[in-house]
Order: sequence, then structure tokens, then C-alpha cells
Amino acid sequence: MICVGLAGFGLSGKIFQAPFLHADSRFNLKKVYERTSTNSKKEYPEVEVVRSFDELLTSDIDLVVISTPNPCHFEMSLKAMQAGKHVVVEKPVASTSKEVMELCEISKRENVVFSVYQNRRFDGDFLTVKKIINENMIGEVLDYECHFDRFVTGKNKKQWKVDGGKGIDLLYDIGVHLIDQAYNIFGMPNEVYADLRKQRNESSGIDNFQVYLYYKDKKVVLSSGEVVAMSGPHFAIHGTKGSFIKYGKDLQEGRLISGMRPWESDLGVDEEKYFGTLCRVSENEFLEEKIVTEIGDYGKYYDNIYHAINDGGELFVKPEEAIDVMKIIEAAQCSSAEKCRVKVV
Repeated sequence: MICVGLAGFGLSGKIFQAPFLHADSRFNLKKVYERTSTNSKKEYPEVEVVRSFDELLTSDIDLVVISTPNPCHFEMSLKAMQAGKHVVVEKPVASTSKEVMELCEISKRENVVFSVYQNRRFDGDFLTVKKIINENMIGEVLDYECHFDRFVTGKNKKQWKVDGGKGIDLLYDIGVHLIDQAYNIFGMPNEVYADLRKQRNESSGIDNFQVYLYYKDKKVVLSSGEVVAMSGPHFAIHGTKGSFIKYGKDLQEGRLISGMRPWESDLGVDEEKYFGTLCRVSENEFLEEKIVTEIGDYGKYYDNIYHAINDGGELFVKPEEAIDVMKIIEAAQCSSAEKCRVKVV
């Protein structure tokens, strides 16, 4: 059994980390670091609430899961690995690619498992898109678009997000997920162009972005905004043999927030009204069909972490991939500032 120390019990710790760790008998959620509250104790009476991060680094803890505010991720990951702990850290792992490289080097030196929590690789809609591309249903992909829009009012309830700072804006939040998904399918782009904006007075930083990833034979468009009352397609993929359009986002997050538990069989099942449409072109005929969404399963992330720690299995989300994702973010920031395409180094 892997004994776990969880740092933070906000949205990520409470909704994405603790429920899945607690539901998996191969993990023992032993300690939770909360600075002032005891919210985790109310839901998991058996856990020990600690008041300092150092108390998660004791000999009885094997894995430290970091779900604290963004500015803490790098230092806490560094400290945990130096203490010989395996580490899962919420995205973004750091604010620069240089910092991520440093963490990767330390994980190798200390011989510990290190992974970034990229749960949206296990979204049902993304798994469906991957299947359509991998099975060549629309031929060679020429254009890939992903939009993740919301309509947000007022200030963020989290004070650290209101305060702002490096690594705290929409690009480091939703942007990291969208870039990671595209990277997971297509790898590293050749060039990046980006338009990064602050549209809401209440925002402390970027709250709207369009990021273009240019490959030799395709273009990827990733877009997110917080002043979008009517959303278009979540995914729009076009290829030499057809197109795939999908509305509606993965439902796991909303269901978990509303109280659904990881073991409930319909947690990752999409609603029929959100099934995507596949249009194939055959001999000048346009043939449309609904595609049942693949079942999303955030639990697969921790299943993989268990095997990586216990059996030496290959990580689904490798730390080196976080370096590339951060390099794309840095290229996007440079592009928006210089108003030009930027080569990814």
C-alpha cells in the first residue's frame, strides 16, 4: 500500500485528488496539510490533519500530492523530492521551463516518481478525439481546434488568484490543459503564435487567449475566454477525409463537485445530446453519424501512478512532457508581446 500525504484541500485536493486516492484500496490517504481549517477531517475522519508541509515529509509517507496554490508548486515539489518522496503536482508544475527542468533532474537523481496531474488527458471527449485521429476516421488531420469558454462574473473567490503574479492566469490554468492535450496527440510544434488578453476588470491577469500551434502539415488552434455567454464547439477537427465536431465539455468535474463519487459507474459517461458528429466524405458523398463519447475516467491517472511506483511502470504523464508544455507557454507569451510567430526552442 502506498501512503499518501496531500498538500492542500481546495478544489483540486477536495474534488480531484482525495476522492480518487480514498476510493483506491492500494493507496492510504494518511495526512492532509491544511493551514487553518480541518475540512478534510470532516470527509475523511481517519486522516491526520497537519499544519506544516514538513509534516508530510516524514518516513511514513511514500507519495506527496501537491494541490496548493500555483506559486507553491515548484518549491514544494523540490522539497518533497529532496526528502525522497514520490511527487504528483497539480498543474502548472512551475512558472518556467527552467524550473521544470530542475525538478526533472532532481527526480532522476533521487530516483523518485514525478508526474504532473494532467487529468484532462482522461476526459471522455478528448479520448474520443484521439480515437478518431488514431483510427484515421477523418484522414490526415489538417486543422484541430479546441475551445474552452465560460462566462465569469465578479472576482475570483480564491485570494491568491485575485492577488495574481507569475504563473497565475488563464494560460497557466485552462491553457496548460489544452496545450497538453494537443501535445499528447501531435507532439512539439515548429512555431507558435498567440493573442493573450485581459478582458475583465476583475481579472488579475490574462483571461482570454488564442494560441496557434503550427506543424509541418497542420494547424492547431486553442482558445479560451471568460466572457463567452454562448459557446461554440468544444472540438472541431478537420482532415482530408472528413470532420468531427463535438459540443459540450467532459462532465466528470461537474459531477464530482455535485457529490458523485469515483466508484459510480456513470461518472464519466457523456449525455447523448453531447455526442459528437462525424462527417466522412466518400465519392463526393457526405455521410454523417453520431459518435458515442468514450467514457472518461480520471481514476486511470492514479492507477498509472500506482504501477509507476510499485511496478516501475511507464508514466502516462511524463515530467519531461511538462518541460515541452512550458516551452510552448513561454513561446506564446513571447509571441503575444512581439506580435509575431515564434519558433519553439
